[in-house]
Amino acid sequence: MRAAALLCLMVLTGCGVAPTGVISGGEPPSGVGRGLRLYFVTDTGLRGVSRPEQHLRELDAVVKLLMAGPNRAEARAGLSTAVQVEGAFSVVAGKNSATLRLATPQAFSPTATGQLVCSLAKGHALLKGGGPDQVAVTLAGAGPYRCSQFIAVLP
Repeated sequence: MRAAALLCLMVLTGCGVAPTGVISGGEPPSGVGRGLRLYFVTDTGLRGVSRPEQHLRELDAVVKLLMAGPNRAEARAGLSTAVQVEGAFSVVAGKNSATLRLATPQAFSPTATGQLVCSLAKGHALLKGGGPDQVAVTLAGAGPYRCSQFIAVLP
């Protein structure tokens, strides 16, 4: 009986928070996260790493960052790079495409191709909006490729 009276008292007095009007929470999150995501090589395939401090102005920077390789912490975690570009290069961004142009023709290994495709697709989405899975990447005339060809799920 005493428990029922206590329960009634709690229900009638409420939780002590004064009512307020409707407060908008803004737009829901969408698209890719903030900052750049690069893909490096592990023993089991490609792994994406966030570089939220990296401000991207052009897609050429993605290739330069891949060639520079993982930072110290990423290297200690077993990450490496297979991307080496010989000679001058440029990356041209279209509406839903990115094209790597090379001054010196070269072929990329499947691992390097995956690194370039996934990293350029993420970079494109960061610069132009949209989803990385919508970006078709062409590498020196080969392709177009999509990141889903190299990893099953974008982390």
